[in-house]
Amino acid sequence: MKFGIIKERKNPPDKRVVFSPSKLIELKKQFPEAEVVVEKSDIRTFPNAAYEGVGIEVVDDLSDCDVLIGVKEVPVDHLIPNRKYFFFSHTVKKQPYNRKLLQAILQKNIELFDHEVIVAENGFRLIGFGRYAGIVGAYNGFRAIGIHKELFELPKAENLESQQDLIQQLNSVEFPPMKILLTGVGKVAKGAKEMLDAMGIKKVSVQEYLHQTFAISVYCMIDVLDYNKRKDGEIIDNQDFYNHPEEYISDFGRFAAVTDYFIAGHFYGDGSPYLFTREDAKQDDFNIKYVADISCDIDGPVASTIRSSSIENPIYGYDPKTESEVDFKDPNAIVVMAVDNLPCELPKDASEGFGEMFLEHVIPAFFNDDKDGILSRAIMTQSGKLTPRFSFLQDYVDGKE
Repeated sequence: MKFGIIKERKNPPDKRVVFSPSKLIELKKQFPEAEVVVEKSDIRTFPNAAYEGVGIEVVDDLSDCDVLIGVKEVPVDHLIPNRKYFFFSHTVKKQPYNRKLLQAILQKNIELFDHEVIVAENGFRLIGFGRYAGIVGAYNGFRAIGIHKELFELPKAENLESQQDLIQQLNSVEFPPMKILLTGVGKVAKGAKEMLDAMGIKKVSVQEYLHQTFAISVYCMIDVLDYNKRKDGEIIDNQDFYNHPEEYISDFGRFAAVTDYFIAGHFYGDGSPYLFTREDAKQDDFNIKYVADISCDIDGPVASTIRSSSIENPIYGYDPKTESEVDFKDPNAIVVMAVDNLPCELPKDASEGFGEMFLEHVIPAFFNDDKDGILSRAIMTQSGKLTPRFSFLQDYVDGKE
């Protein structure tokens, strides 16, 4: 079995890679029968020489590889027919801009394994960059606060080497006392939590957060039943919310009334109530001034996120009264950070972490007859057709959706 690590070709350039040199050494030790080569790249966070230095061959041509592994979408004209590919295709949600990519994958008889659908038997995602989105997103939110208040200006995360560098920068400045709300309990939220804990910010319970005042900064981490409630007042469990979101309404207002900085690290499911609407944001008791929307659902559950922002220009303002974008220093503005590719700002750490997960969950499946069903669940295309699990994409492929 020969694996090839793809050069990333999507613009803007992405410095991440699925496997760092050190992770490829681990792969070779665990699976000596595996052959691995790396395609030459002048943008990858680990230079060609770093791979060559540990004995990994760097090549111009991957056409003799069985399995090709990348991060972002592969341009259609660079797809090699009759191969197995792993990358984020961004087609599972029927994204219109990638319809031609999925059509080309089928035409070229490629077996596509999308990172997004590599899941355990219970449907839980096994790999991703979520933790690093949380880490960088929390940092960027604090950076926005410093710039807005003209207290300090932290360097951009993309100009720092590691999570520890981000933490060191945050701990080198002083923030005014504030209440910080973090939604979610998954990888994204846990990444943000790592940053809050590393800053020494005290975690408090929901009741303490809602009803007490503090002379220091505190944060509260909340799950779906904290900020949603059943219409009939009954309290059941998270699964009931996931199964019947239409039976719930938002209870986020009680948090919005006492929050200064909101970090949105939750997953938003179809049919779930919005956390806060544009009307909610107009109310006198709506107190949120800063939003780091890591989840970044446009015109969705966080009303102030009217567009994604970029690494180059990560901050914008949202005026609740006019429901429009304004300068983030406008007195009426909610200051919004909504970068949708946050892990790109921490490419080394993100690549190391992703490779660790991929080596643990995916590579063994090639050598143990896929005994846990990892590959069989994740394969989207085979023999020029969608697999049964992903047949719901047929209308999308045909251009009917």
